[in-house]
Amino acid sequence: MHWNRRYAGLALLTACALTQANAPAAAQSVEEFYKSNTLTILLGHPPGGSYDLYARLAANHIRKYIPGNPTIIVQHRPGGGGVGAVGFFYAQGPRTGTMIGLFPETIAHTQLLQPEIGKWNVGEMAYIGSFAGVNAAFVVRKDAAATTVEDMRRTAVNIGCTGRNSQSYQSPAMLKNLGGFKFNIICGYPGSVESVFALTKGEVDLVSSAWNSWRATHRDEIAAGTFIPVIQVGLRRATELPNVPLMQELVSNERHKTLIEFASAGSAIGRALIAPPQVPADRLAALRQAFDKVVRDPDFIADADRARAELDPTPGAEVQKVTQTILKAPQDVIDESSKAME
Repeated sequence: MHWNRRYAGLALLTACALTQANAPAAAQSVEEFYKSNTLTILLGHPPGGSYDLYARLAANHIRKYIPGNPTIIVQHRPGGGGVGAVGFFYAQGPRTGTMIGLFPETIAHTQLLQPEIGKWNVGEMAYIGSFAGVNAAFVVRKDAAATTVEDMRRTAVNIGCTGRNSQSYQSPAMLKNLGGFKFNIICGYPGSVESVFALTKGEVDLVSSAWNSWRATHRDEIAAGTFIPVIQVGLRRATELPNVPLMQELVSNERHKTLIEFASAGSAIGRALIAPPQVPADRLAALRQAFDKVVRDPDFIADADRARAELDPTPGAEVQKVTQTILKAPQDVIDESSKAME
């Protein structure tokens, strides 16, 4: 009995100590929290592409709008067409607000179409804001065997891609299966930079990558006609590509159009910052407010212009609605789209 009373007393003291230890953290203001912590922007791609471009623009400017002005670093965790980092972010990353992500616009689709890979729930994450929507563009070399939509239905072209979980594979695969295009898809390039380098060398004939990236890093080649945009992925044509057809415009079957439009819906999400599940509401609100302010900052806009980074910002809550629409897709559309990407 004496031992039990002593044990109970020790347990009470331990509980009190833990409560006192946790109290300061729980009572921390957003400013106090970020003043003493570094904020990491996690990417699933190597340096050099559009993900890196927008992440570094954010890292250079957004800190002054976050209470506490934290140091911000960009961390690359490439692999699997960008989805490896998402899996880590969701399952193992900190949920305190010290890590946010900038991932492919297709992660909601991966969750639905490839659940064995997309082992996350995008609905539990929270978008902070999108810098710009992103239409992917199929860009072909001028000296490829086929350089027009009509020719690509008759003549085989080699397409470089990063992995089967990426847009660079899935969009061409859908056109191959639903539109009768003669695509030979070659995967295994670490990122879009390496894929485009292979295009430059003549190793592949075509690459599907974000128009945001093409316009920023290969504007001269496109202007000269060395690289030719022939098809784009999205729900509406990009302003700068008014004469380049959308994928769904290249199929006649209405059901196939529906499948392609579902698969293309992520274009409205684009290059967006996202927070993991369970980030405290006040920190999420502060990050969203900081995003809304930085995209109106003249220095940020000027820096983006110098980097040729397209800006068409969307607040986080609006991006979240796009994701919810994707997640509510009918099961038959999900199943048929998955088959069309095989």
